[in-house]
Amino acid sequence: MELFDLTGKTAIITGGSRGIGKEMAEGLAEAGASVVLCARRQEWLDETVSEFRERGFKAAGVLADVSKPEDVERLVAEAVSKFGAFDILINNAGISWGAMPEDMPLEKWQKVLDVNLTGCFLMAQAAGREMLKKNSGSIINIASIAGLTSSANGPFYAGYVASKAGLIGLTRELAASWGRRGIRVNAIAPGFFHSRLADAVIDIYERSIQENNVIPRIGKEGELKGTVVFLASDASSYITGQTIAVDGGMTV
Repeated sequence: MELFDLTGKTAIITGGSRGIGKEMAEGLAEAGASVVLCARRQEWLDETVSEFRERGFKAAGVLADVSKPEDVERLVAEAVSKFGAFDILINNAGISWGAMPEDMPLEKWQKVLDVNLTGCFLMAQAAGREMLKKNSGSIINIASIAGLTSSANGPFYAGYVASKAGLIGLTRELAASWGRRGIRVNAIAPGFFHSRLADAVIDIYERSIQENNVIPRIGKEGELKGTVVFLASDASSYITGQTIAVDGGMTV
């Protein structure tokens, strides 16, 4: 169990106040980590931080938009101020916009890329600068199976797909850039889990998943915790640059 122990470690989780971000933050806290949650809405952030503290977790919240460089720098500075040097970054914040490619408004495309890809780069850059000071750290980018596969039956969300495919490539490049300096960078590509972002399209897929998936169901609450704790901990100390699909075999 020592391999998975995160006692004394600190993690930043973007988009950590709700959904799978909250679930992953909970998993890290249960493994002993202090957690700094980042979100754009104060009411959700305060509620989750209070809940975590009531459970005995070391938790703090920072209001920030990861697409804004000044917010990113402030978030990292506050995490260091509150807990000292930090060890783990979970790049989870993300948005989507659905439209056929010929109808996709440029401003929506740009906003999705700004948050999902540029925001992850800005966070990794700022976190990496801190991690390089001690030559250790684990960065986990939350991609999606949308970055690995598409469907002629939709949903159609070109910006989201492009951002997640780009994030998988960014994961490899950051791993190659920083691996010899002690920082590991990996990605998780979830399949369909109930969340605010996914629920709008799950109905399109659920019947097909039940009929065709190797594990014939939507992902359950808690089924991302093990993967994120594994990649954050010494249990994965020889793994970097990889993307792990947690999708019930959908991409098999």
